[in-house]
Amino acid sequence: MVSSVPTLRHERILLREGARLVIGMDEVGRGALAGPVAVGLSIVDVDTRTAPEGLKDSKLLAEAKREELQPKVARWARHAAVGLASNERIEQIGIIAALGLAARRAIDAIREEGVDLTGAVVLLDGSHDWLTPAINGAIPVTMKVKADRTCAAVAAASVLAKVHRDRLMIDSDAVHPGYLWTSNKGYASAEHYAGIERVGASPLHRWSWLKQPGLFDLDALGA
Repeated sequence: MVSSVPTLRHERILLREGARLVIGMDEVGRGALAGPVAVGLSIVDVDTRTAPEGLKDSKLLAEAKREELQPKVARWARHAAVGLASNERIEQIGIIAALGLAARRAIDAIREEGVDLTGAVVLLDGSHDWLTPAINGAIPVTMKVKADRTCAAVAAASVLAKVHRDRLMIDSDAVHPGYLWTSNKGYASAEHYAGIERVGASPLHRWSWLKQPGLFDLDALGA
């Protein structure tokens, strides 16, 4: 059984093996119907101490707890950033390429702060390395399934990305009301689909991802 309490155990192994920095990375919003995809990164090194108490994969935390942890995680990490790719870019280039674009933007933000990433290794959640092609192999990538639950740097990245994207969707709900984005954050839900049926798709929807009007199976969604 995978522990829900992340530690720096795996990051410290990578550091002992020669990495100067470990960049924990995770994405949020891949499966949403509306809004951007976000990729968070959180950098640790040999001097990084134990992660803030209560840190977990963002999916395992209540919204209020994620908001509480976000500033603590941002201070804890040596460096942190979130990159975005809009719904329009997702439509244009596809979700995998959009993930790579968001990740590049997060990495570029760190570099623009003057951070030298020589000797860095990316610790990426999952089993599919979508990052290496996007950055042309510029930084070595190591994959770990459930890293968002077991690795503190990756869990931190997931919290940063989740809070950042959630805030954008909450703000967008005021601009494009009717979909209850304040609660579903752009993901599929009976209320979200009902809103699309009622007022149509918004400029923030991933249009090709939507079912045709009139074909929503709200019963299957528990409406």
